[in-house]
Amino acid sequence: MSNTEMSGIMGRCMMMCRDCASMCMMSSMMICRGSEFAKQMCEMCATVCDACATECEKMGEKMPACKECAEMCRKCAQECRNMMS
Repeated sequence: MSNTEMSGIMGRCMMMCRDCASMCMMSSMMICRGSEFAKQMCEMCATVCDACATECEKMGEKMPACKECAEMCRKCAQECRNMMS
């Protein structure tokens, strides 16, 4: 993989991580206040967490922090699904 390709993947990964963090924060706030839309937010949060994990996994072999991020995102996605049931 060239440096240019790696830079593009890393940029997308960072964007996904920011989106994921924002979605997790919003979902947790909606759950805490008992929002009637909490389940829908959890569904969206699980989707975003899975997407973030997929991006982080691409860099996981080269960057241990990305591998750890992917694992945490998968766990978060599962917890969001648990909240929906």
